[in-house]
Amino acid sequence: MSAFLNALGGKLAERWLALLAIPGLVYLVSLATAVTLGQSQWHDIGRLRTRLDSLAASPGANSAGAIAVAAVAVLAGAALTGTVAQAAGALIEKVWLMDARGPLSRRLTRRRVRRWRAADAEYRSALVAAGRARIGGAADAAALTEEAELRYAARNRISLVPPRHPLWAGDRITGPDRRVWRAYRLDLTLAWPHLWLLAPDTTRAELTAARTALSAAARLTAWGSAYLLLSAWWWPAALIGAATVATGVLRGRTAAASFAELAEALADLHGRDLAVAVGMECEGRLTTTLGESVTRLLSKPD
Repeated sequence: MSAFLNALGGKLAERWLALLAIPGLVYLVSLATAVTLGQSQWHDIGRLRTRLDSLAASPGANSAGAIAVAAVAVLAGAALTGTVAQAAGALIEKVWLMDARGPLSRRLTRRRVRRWRAADAEYRSALVAAGRARIGGAADAAALTEEAELRYAARNRISLVPPRHPLWAGDRITGPDRRVWRAYRLDLTLAWPHLWLLAPDTTRAELTAARTALSAAARLTAWGSAYLLLSAWWWPAALIGAATVATGVLRGRTAAASFAELAEALADLHGRDLAVAVGMECEGRLTTTLGESVTRLLSKPD
């Protein structure tokens, strides 16, 4: 038990350093740099050196007690900064996945719906043209088919399903629910805990990693936003913040897509296992009739 507690304490300490202390300490250093240099002397390294020398020559620099207090204060400030950034990351993640509720979110959702419908209409027109060309043996049939494929990809870049959320990540995460329902009449929200229990450890590890990556991307975006705030004192922080925010958003899109693909694959691969596990006969693939029966059973109607 003692060895287990020591190992657990070590892991918690490593996680604390990785998530809170080190990023917070770097941010505090950046904040001190921004305040010291300012906008007009943003590149004056000599001014930083002078400031460090004056701190080193202060009376408290020779006091072990003062140094210890300063170190504890810095670590506490770093941890507090990291905690705030973590909370901001959780808020950003909720914004990415939020439903259309307020006036602004509904407006953004309607805009995404219009874009999706326009892209869908272009895809269907291109598909009809390609089909007619292939039936008629036209010389440009291959080119029209490729055009239809490009239109299909353009529509799916907006959303795989008709949008219902103001942001891309919301529709990407919830898209498997609607796609699985359309394919199998299986309510993925109801079936998810059962599918999770049936999934092998490797599958659950992949899903957990993708979900963790989404949260990490949101935290990275929060840190980037914090660096953007420093640009009010030191404009180079805007470059750091913009690059960090862009990286966080791109990582968030990748993580959301990975999690959605894995969730849909879980239903495809283990939907039949779920039907068998709840006592239904399923010799072949999961059908819509059987999927609807599983959904009705899991919903536990009165």
